[in-house]
Amino acid sequence: MIFSEIDKGSSAEGYDIPVFKTDIKAPKYLYLIGGVHGDEVEGVYVLKELFQWLKLEHSMKDMPIIVIPILNVDGYRAQSRVNAHSVDLNRNLPTKDWSNTHTQAKYNPGTKPLSEPENQFLVKLLDKYKPGLIISFHTWKPILNYNGDCQDIAEFMAGFNKYEISSDIGYPTPGSLGTFAVEKYEAPVLTFECPELKKHRESLKEIWKENEEGLKSIFKSDLISKKLKPQ
Repeated sequence: MIFSEIDKGSSAEGYDIPVFKTDIKAPKYLYLIGGVHGDEVEGVYVLKELFQWLKLEHSMKDMPIIVIPILNVDGYRAQSRVNAHSVDLNRNLPTKDWSNTHTQAKYNPGTKPLSEPENQFLVKLLDKYKPGLIISFHTWKPILNYNGDCQDIAEFMAGFNKYEISSDIGYPTPGSLGTFAVEKYEAPVLTFECPELKKHRESLKEIWKENEEGLKSIFKSDLISKKLKPQ
């Protein structure tokens, strides 16, 4: 597939947030997002490998795809979950259940919803290029957490990587992308939680290898394209 870099975002510290898009206009797009939490290098690595394969794969029909390799570029540089304002970007989106209360500093939702430049940029993108499906790559434990109508995507992937499937990770996540995208855009979100390096797996390559076949297979199936069709 052919990707072009589109307008960059800007982080809290003024660094570029690169974004790439296939040269297709469509009513709905597939979003592939990594690095919402800057210390989750496993998810960033898996998306990097997937993106590299997509760029070199010319046998498939082109799809409307937007890739954000690393949203929290400041956090990634600092190897920190939060951004440069010490805000958890996955608690800062304007969901109906948003709250400024938090039990730990790493879950700091900010002073108000959408206070952070990274999320302001993300929402502008989502408004301009409407999402039909979002796959957000994170790191925690091997689990496929689905919000909205994408249980079929999770089940397909689990057939390859054997990860747990869940619509509820067991604790509240106000201000999260999984909640926000379903509420505002009616777009399902698969939060693809990769296993943590050294705790669950020995190398980044091992994590990619256990997901490579499933990720490539799902792009060759029609499961994603069905999510991108207008209702």
